[in-house]
Amino acid sequence: MASEKKTGIVGFTSTFREVMADVPEGAKVVFTGSVAVCTPFIELLAYTVRDRRYEMLYVPKADAKEARKIKEIENIGFSVVDEKGDPSNPDAIVILGGLAMPKFGVPPETVLDMIREISGYDASASSASAEGEEKKPKIIGICFMNIFERENWMEKVKFDVVTDTYMESEVKS
Repeated sequence: MASEKKTGIVGFTSTFREVMADVPEGAKVVFTGSVAVCTPFIELLAYTVRDRRYEMLYVPKADAKEARKIKEIENIGFSVVDEKGDPSNPDAIVILGGLAMPKFGVPPETVLDMIREISGYDASASSASAEGEEKKPKIIGICFMNIFERENWMEKVKFDVVTDTYMESEVKS
């Protein structure tokens, strides 16, 4: 995989926008991540592509039965709302790294099962090519601090692209 570095929140959001450039306007985009930990990042990323008119859904902990719509709320921004949605036949699946965190996540097999359930696509790294599959969604990984590699997800999930972000904090008084 080629690599390019950008910094800050603008680097994080612009990188996502670039990764989504080949996902057509009006497409269905399914985000999956950990409860609470990933949700604000999903809402930020949804805002980043607001002009693309995507149908966006959030699937907490890769449980497709719990899919909720992501909508723009005036004077607030984009939010996951308490309205069920249908995640089937997505054009893109965005997997957040919180799912790879032992304390907050799920095994990669749970995510692979969800991908298979909603798209029919086998995204396991050991699967053969996608030939003969009706529709292969773009599989995007969004993580912090190299969590997908540290937890060996790169060896198990066939990502099309992974964006890995590092954060620094400093307390001044």
